[in-house]
Amino acid sequence: MSDLDAWIKVVGAELGIDPAEVPTGAVLGLAKDVAHNVVRPGAPVSAYLIGLAVGRGADPAEAVEKVRALALGWSGEQVETA
Repeated sequence: MSDLDAWIKVVGAELGIDPAEVPTGAVLGLAKDVAHNVVRPGAPVSAYLIGLAVGRGADPAEAVEKVRALALGWSGEQVETA
């Protein structure tokens, strides 16, 4: 078992989440895309935002793909100024 797998198992147990429910590859891929195309600190924050969305009923895979698409198309010009 890798350190990551062990961590997911322990944290999952603490939070009542089955490690089999954690799409590790998708989350890591998303983090890579956000970190490389947007900004590094955006990776964990994006994961948190997806967690909030899923907690409110969003489909996990769909949420990841939406954020991944945003990251891959990011130019910084998407933000409107007030």
